[in-house]
Amino acid sequence: MNKYKVCVYAISKNEEKFVDRWVDSMQEADKIFVLDTGSSDNTVQKLKARGVEVVTKVIDPWRFDVARNESLKLVDEDADICVCTDLDEVFVPSWREKLENIWQENTNRLAYNYNWQLNDRGEPLVNFYIEKIHDRNNYKWTHPVHEVLTCLNSFENKITTDEITLNHYPDSSKPRSSYLPLLELSVKEDPDDDRNVHYLGREYMYYGKWNECIDTLIRHLSLKSATWKDERSASMRFIARSYKALKRYDEARMWLEKAIAETPYLRDPLVEMAILEYDLNNWDRVEYYLRRALKIKNKYKSYINEVFSWNETIYDLLSIAYYNLEDYELALFYIDKALKISNDKRLINNRKFILEKIASING
Repeated sequence: MNKYKVCVYAISKNEEKFVDRWVDSMQEADKIFVLDTGSSDNTVQKLKARGVEVVTKVIDPWRFDVARNESLKLVDEDADICVCTDLDEVFVPSWREKLENIWQENTNRLAYNYNWQLNDRGEPLVNFYIEKIHDRNNYKWTHPVHEVLTCLNSFENKITTDEITLNHYPDSSKPRSSYLPLLELSVKEDPDDDRNVHYLGREYMYYGKWNECIDTLIRHLSLKSATWKDERSASMRFIARSYKALKRYDEARMWLEKAIAETPYLRDPLVEMAILEYDLNNWDRVEYYLRRALKIKNKYKSYINEVFSWNETIYDLLSIAYYNLEDYELALFYIDKALKISNDKRLINNRKFILEKIASING
């Protein structure tokens, strides 16, 4: 006998290819609700055929927070627990049972394990906590994009668990063209929200708007509320990337040194500095920074984590650096470590090239 009434809610648009997988995962809930925002494919029909309660409503002008709030309105008023997901996300099975065991009568919100990016073997590359499980009446969504749940009460009882895991399988074909204007709007509406200022600067970087990125992220760093060191370090790295793109390498190095000093416990700024030196053929500097990065063993749960800090990249770059430093045995050692993580054809060819070089020397 279930203790709580659990309802899943979501928004959708043209996601028919995800419907069956998503419903299979979410059907542990008592009810599933979807606000479709104007699909032109068979998303709505497929959802209804699977027993999902669907309402269609076009949100114009588009805002993610408005859409989320409209989808939340669909959820029964007597629901005890609301679970917000997207159709490209899948829970590890038995999540409902674990949720029932964790949730208490006075719980308002749950933070749980989120694998935002996985490799081909299903291993998490970027992993952090998200907090989209909540009670029915104490929350609303805010911000036009990168929307967050905002508690309407002065007191919030939040529980964190690793027992529940949600996996993300994104549709890379979907455009993110709406993100930039929505982020600009979000910062205009709340110019002192440090998280959205950071997101806006990052978005400018994605668009190659280097000077806008630099100016925005420097402003992020100046905000009194911008105290989370991991995010500050990321802003510094993104500033450095922009200066690198502008071929202002000394300024790129300066900002990466700032990032390293800000978060000496993170690999990311060290690896990013090594990548800069790699692009400039400074092989001894590549070795120096990657050696430092490898001394850091702890991978913190954070959306800030860069994939390149924990995949084969460090070993790949070390192999290339040692090859250019004419230490071919170490080059072979590190290409073998890289190949244990990835069987990329370039890595395989590099190994053959290194072996040929060693054979020619030993002649």
